[in-house]
Amino acid sequence: MTATDRSLELVTTAAQAAADKLAHDIVAYDVSDVLSITDAFLLASAPNDRQVKSIVDEIEERLSKELGAKPVRREGDREARWVLLDYVDIVVHVQHSEERVFYALERLWKDCPELELPEDARATRGKAAEHAKLREAEEAAQPGGEW
Repeated sequence: MTATDRSLELVTTAAQAAADKLAHDIVAYDVSDVLSITDAFLLASAPNDRQVKSIVDEIEERLSKELGAKPVRREGDREARWVLLDYVDIVVHVQHSEERVFYALERLWKDCPELELPEDARATRGKAAEHAKLREAEEAAQPGGEW
């Protein structure tokens, strides 16, 4: 069993939407051989709650407008730390960078085939680590605040 054409179309559109909203580390897995409930998982992250929400909104809007797809379930909205969009054929996880590191969903699905994504989405790999290094450098450059 492999991901269907519809699943691939949804994943590609969602990945591009996430990349357009500057998501980090976008990756998709074909989970059709190990799960009967969906064909693919798309993972993306962002460094703050506002951006997580923005990415989720863009994915929903694009999938609705371009492919007529609406999620059957949306979870995690209030906190915007980890939002799950269930489109039956695919499940999209948009996580705050800290949650992404903590839960490490990639480890769970690393044995599943990775799906080909648009170039913009592939270019997001490693962005979370880059962003974390920049923040550490900025914090280190801040004066200690002690008089």
